[in-house]
Amino acid sequence: MKAIIYTQYGSPDVLQFTDIPKPTPKDDEVLVKIHAVGLNAADWHLMRADPFLARFSAGLFKPKNPILGEDIAGTVEAVGSAVTRFKPGDAVFACYARGLAECVCAPESKLTPKPANLSFEEAAAVPMAALTALQGLRDHGKIQPTQKVLIHGASGGVGTFAVQMAKHFGAEVTAVTSTTKMNAARALGADHVIDYTREDFSQNGQHYDLIFAANGNRSMSDYERALTPTGKFIMAGGTNAQMFQALVFGGLKSKKGGKTMKIFLASSSPEDLTIIKDWIEAGKIRPVMDRCYPLEQTVEAMRYLEAGHAKGKIVVTIGA
Repeated sequence: MKAIIYTQYGSPDVLQFTDIPKPTPKDDEVLVKIHAVGLNAADWHLMRADPFLARFSAGLFKPKNPILGEDIAGTVEAVGSAVTRFKPGDAVFACYARGLAECVCAPESKLTPKPANLSFEEAAAVPMAALTALQGLRDHGKIQPTQKVLIHGASGGVGTFAVQMAKHFGAEVTAVTSTTKMNAARALGADHVIDYTREDFSQNGQHYDLIFAANGNRSMSDYERALTPTGKFIMAGGTNAQMFQALVFGGLKSKKGGKTMKIFLASSSPEDLTIIKDWIEAGKIRPVMDRCYPLEQTVEAMRYLEAGHAKGKIVVTIGA
């Protein structure tokens, strides 16, 4: 079967379009024919082993798993003898598998039925981004109705979900984005939109109960300045410098009491993905897609992802 693999760390040029053996499901596994894969910042971080500490889990000198792409959407092709929840032909999606291939095997427990009102491409744009937004706002941010919430990085994959979910939780939402993406943020439900090219949210005198940074690129002091005395800052990604500040200085600031500042990584939760599926089918949230690339153009897709200017999610399509 066709797949994109990488056998060394580096730029998108290390990605190879090649043939690999088709997997066979174990007793508790499902063989999924992949139709679409959503790309995430985690993919290029793994591809480059950036930060370097990623090598201790991904492989010190070369990748342990040569296939990227955790967000998958596809059709069940075969099931193991112990599988009871799925049958061939079922449409599923997940945040689990290395999916840049025509087929993948995944444990039954990691898969969720695809939202009925989404295409496979749209479904692939959901898992990691939506899980990050949900867990960041609900579990780490402890979001409450009527709170003032600022979403920094509101036009990316995570940010577009965070704006919608914050509104769903009943917050007053301010989105920070660029000039060309302001109308899109309003369309997602943002009450206020700040154009970061013209206004500095950390210097305008406004204070927020919760700041969710989908791609933090400001100093911890900037975020702290914009918080209320008991406000929370939650960061779900950023440069190495910002992540280091969040890990080291954020913990120290939080210990002083009052304001809370932390960074987190989302977990792959089929239970949370079911909640997200139900919200999508009820019309409460929706994925925002920028563009799709065929599997053989994954190198170009990864370059576009790394550039950081996407308006929503980037998806790789497989097959017709």
